Amino acid sequence: MPSRRRLARVAVMQTVFEMQMRPIEAESSLQRNIDEFGGAGQVDSPFAGKLFQGVKENWEKIRTSIESHAPEWPLERMDTITRSILMLGAYELLFAKDAPPAVVMNEAIEVAKEYGTEESAKFVNGVLNALAHRDDGKQVG
Repeated sequence: MPSRRRLARVAVMQTVFEMQMRPIEAESSLQRNIDEFGGAGQVDSPFAGKLFQGVKENWEKIRTSIESHAPEWPLERMDTITRSILMLGAYELLFAKDAPPAVVMNEAIEVAKEYGTEESAKFVNGVLNALAHRDDGKQVG
């Protein structure tokens, strides 16, 4: 059984995915996704809300960071699942600081394996690893 935080990340990833596909009412979509993945008893709802709010508030900064660490792969060229997982993982690495970088990366890779492809997982690992070991020599965390 996935952890409450993993399910929160999946609910947020799904909501970020939906935001990129069509106009949605984001907060109600997040709640629907939390309910779909087991509700408040199974999903760390406050954590999901915090992650989702952070991704929304830092959307452009996150996109810029991903683009600078994956220059051969413009965001529009990535499949939407992979892009959504990267948006969430990058937010956690760069802004949230709720979990160590290794945990954030592992969670993103596991979500990519489950909802994307094996290639998605490898790509997510590479981009998040690059973000965790930024060009300025400072390691995230």
